[in-house]
Amino acid sequence: MVKEQQSKKSKNARASQEFLAVDTIRDGVLILRDGGYRIILMASAFNFALKAPEEQDAIISQYQNFLNAIDFPLQIMIQSRKLNIEPYLATIRELEKAQENELLKIQTSEYVDFVRDFVELSNIMAKNFYIVVPFTPSLAESSGASSFMGSLFGGKKKQVGTAEDQSFTEYKTQLLQRVDSIQLGLQRFGVRSVVLKTEELIELFYGFYNLQELEKGKAADGN
Repeated sequence: MVKEQQSKKSKNARASQEFLAVDTIRDGVLILRDGGYRIILMASAFNFALKAPEEQDAIISQYQNFLNAIDFPLQIMIQSRKLNIEPYLATIRELEKAQENELLKIQTSEYVDFVRDFVELSNIMAKNFYIVVPFTPSLAESSGASSFMGSLFGGKKKQVGTAEDQSFTEYKTQLLQRVDSIQLGLQRFGVRSVVLKTEELIELFYGFYNLQELEKGKAADGN
């Protein structure tokens, strides 16, 4: 029975890997199976509806300028998930246990119940905003990279590895130039952004394909 479960998990892992377009993550850069490179930015947000009409017009104008200045494809992704407040409630419960004043202890317990019920009834969603910045090497460079990958297990590995490192550095430099222009354009209409690092990218993709396990893990951490 255990072997059957392990076999199913192994098959599911292989199926996920086949579906995923990412070949590897290196130094904060996604390297795709087709040879493309990606950097992902996490962007801040603001409530456009609460802005004054003059501010709204200025934001729209700057956003138009931002889009017109881009000469490469860009992907904007919005991730919506039901707000997980269990870690926060677990912290409040610990404060409740340590509370010596009986009245404050009761009020803390009622506060926990109120917050949980309010979030469940209101169906509050947590939203994250990401911007995917692409770079695709030329066909000649891609074929060179493919031939390198094919020679990984034979030939002069050290020399080829050096060539790959040089190519990666060049590609990343060009990709970062695009990232700088994107971040500058976003700042002009009040959106801050940060580049996701390798560990953050791994966590992001893990959350995409293991949402239930991730939520359980967060709740466990809060306890």
